Amino acid sequence: MRPIARISAPFPDKFGVPRQSGLAPSLTGRIVFLPAFRAPEALRGIEEYSHLWLLWRFSLPEREGWSPTVRPPRLGGNERVGVFATRSPNRPNPIGLSCVRLLAVDREAPDGPALIVSGADLTDGTEIFDIKPYLPYTDSHPEASGGFAERERGRVLAVRIPEEIRRRLPEEICRALEEVLAQDPRPAYHDDPGRVYGFPFAGYEIRFRVQGDEVLVLSAERTGEEG
Repeated sequence: MRPIARISAPFPDKFGVPRQSGLAPSLTGRIVFLPAFRAPEALRGIEEYSHLWLLWRFSLPEREGWSPTVRPPRLGGNERVGVFATRSPNRPNPIGLSCVRLLAVDREAPDGPALIVSGADLTDGTEIFDIKPYLPYTDSHPEASGGFAERERGRVLAVRIPEEIRRRLPEEICRALEEVLAQDPRPAYHDDPGRVYGFPFAGYEIRFRVQGDEVLVLSAERTGEEG
């Protein structure tokens, strides 16, 4: 297979990326097609859909061989389950699947047409293999069982951003950051209330601490690199 597009997203690294698509709906990304696939007619009719499926490549080094079991972080990193019972990136083929909301089609940009989407769980520059419409009449299964992923999906944290930091952040970035931090981006087995964590996000270096059920943002400094 060959990639057809790449996404421009707020995360240059994987730390902080939501563990599933849709958990941080204020996160926006821009899907730019590679030159060979910038045919405007290829997107004819796509505006009729509210959501899309993205098939994409995990940005991890490809390994020799594969393991039939993995240690999901949500199980503390200690319990092994079958790789095909997880969405772990450590798979025989490094292919990811995400459902995103389609916000707009930018047909006038020099590198267009491009798709503006929200809720993606991808790092900046991720290669996209295919884009398909989400069909609610067949893709939605409210009665479905979520297995151990449903049982261990984790708590939602309260997020406190001091006013002096909030004033320096654009409103849309602040809103998306709150959604990201509420999902607790730390490894599941980390629970040190004194530890300071940091990650780059949308051109800012974010530093925070988790105490109990609250995330406190300590700083948000410009890095000069916007996703």
